Formats: sequence, C-alpha cells, structure tokens
Amino acid sequence: MTDPLFSVEGQVVLISGASRGIGRAIAQGFATRGANVIITGREASTLESTAREICPPDGTVLPIVCDVADPKARENLMDGIVDRFRRIDTLVNCAGVNRRRKVEDYDEETYDFITNINIRGAFFLSLAAGRHMIRAGRGCQINIDSINSVRPLKRVAPYAMSKAAMSQMTRSLAMEWGPHGIRVNAIAPGFTLTDLSKPLWSDTNLDKWREENTPLRRVGMPEDMVGAAIFLASEAASFITGQVLAIDGGTTCGLFWPIEV
Repeated sequence: MTDPLFSVEGQVVLISGASRGIGRAIAQGFATRGANVIITGREASTLESTAREICPPDGTVLPIVCDVADPKARENLMDGIVDRFRRIDTLVNCAGVNRRRKVEDYDEETYDFITNINIRGAFFLSLAAGRHMIRAGRGCQINIDSINSVRPLKRVAPYAMSKAAMSQMTRSLAMEWGPHGIRVNAIAPGFTLTDLSKPLWSDTNLDKWREENTPLRRVGMPEDMVGAAIFLASEAASFITGQVLAIDGGTTCGLFWPIEV
C-alpha cells in the first residue's frame, strides 16, 4: 500500500524539457505513481514517442510542444492545462541547454540561447504557473539546477551562470510565495549520464577524473533524481522550501587529494 505521506497520486504535474534525460525520468516517476503528467519540449515527434513509452496503463501523460523561451507559448501551455485539469499542483522546470567552449569564444547569440531557455524561460514559466497556484492557495515548484552553480567546470560559463541564477530564483520565489502556500525547491544534479553528456564521459581521462572526485564512485543516472522530485512534491516535504538539494554522489563534499597523507 502506498504511504499517503509520500504520495503524488492524482496530482497535476507539468515537466518542461521532458523528452529525454532527467526530465523524462522524472516524468515517468510521477506517471507510474498515479500523477496526471504533462510533458513539454520543442520536438513534437520525440515528445510524442516519450509520452507513449512512459505512460502506464490507465495513466495520463499528455505531450504538449512548447518552447519555454516563447512568452505566448508559455501562457497558452498553462491556460490549456488549467482549462483541462482545473489546476496545476507541481511544476518541474527541467528544460535546459548548454554549449561548451572557451569563455572568450562565446558570442551574444550563444549566450542568449543558453540563458533564454535556462533561466529566462524557467523564470517566466514559474510565474505563469505561480499565478494559478496563488489563486489556489497551494502549489509546488521544483527547479532542476546543477552543481555548476557552486563549482563551475571550465568552458560552461553561461550555463553555470544560468544555474547560479536558478538557485537564487528558487530562494526568491520561496520567500515571496511561501505565504500563499507555495513551496519552491531545487535539485542540483552532479555528473549525470544523459544523451547530452555521453560524449564527455566517453573520454577515458575525464571519466577517471570524474570517478576520483565522486565519493560514491559512479556516475549519476537520470533515475537518481526521481526520488527527490517525488519527495519534494509530496506531503512529506510540506515544511521544506527554498532549498537546493545536491544529488551528486558526494562531489560537492570536497576534493580528493592526488596523494595519501
């Protein structure tokens, strides 16, 4: 029997960037636990196939194409969800992009592409959902952050900057919306194996460095983020807000010295 303290059954949950990777894993986690799940992304075919593959029998996974950087698309998305389900209980901001290069080689177009999706789109999607949550007097928002917000790697400056902004967005919204019964938290994944990161971890030297600096000695998987998302959306986390939870195998605990002392 499901413990009601940790249940998300019947919730209306919107997950952006859910076609693949962490977003897909979280969407499947909610769907298999009885939530009504809406997934968004920019590619219709990928989004639709994801919905078919993760939807359990008698479950609900609704794919809606939406570019979170598009203001009109965001409003239409939220209005459509509320028209159909009459509410939104949980928003998971997972849409994100990155383009790696030396910091001096970034141009304004690339910078805008990264920040428009990672922070501008996330912020205004949060506001669109937040307005409905304020009227309802309750709600939950979960932002997918990154340990790059506190320990940035080389050649990801705009990405790291956008994730640092997301940490502060999480705290700011939690402060402002707490009196309305809305909780806002974030999950900060560490080194995680996704379609986008596979080329990095296929490099033997880099993978060895990653392992040596991860106390649990393995790479994270998208599925490792599911439990935290379910927990944060459940009644078990009803007195938790404004927090950034690192799910990184211990990477941010410290650094391993290359010598024994």
